[in-house]
Amino acid sequence: MDASWYLAVGGIIFTIGAIGVLVRRNVLVMFMCIELMLNAVNLTFVTFARELDDIGGQVVVFFVLVVAAAEVVVGLGIIVSIFRRRAEATADDISMLKG
Repeated sequence: MDASWYLAVGGIIFTIGAIGVLVRRNVLVMFMCIELMLNAVNLTFVTFARELDDIGGQVVVFFVLVVAAAEVVVGLGIIVSIFRRRAEATADDISMLKG
């Protein structure tokens, strides 16, 4: 399969994630959209690594996965702390976490 198909799918997935972050106000949905954008970037890195026959892209994907795992831990901790105080959470409620 041609690499342009993978790049097109990565672009479409990234666009869906970016629109979700910009349009939605629910913190959980925004969090999932950020993960979607990270996966689109990973797909693009792997595609270029395969096309250029270079392992550097796959190494970058490994680091992106590590950062995404750390983001999940910290992000879900913040989201859970917001949901404990309120029944619903929006992005505007983040200011509530100030000391």
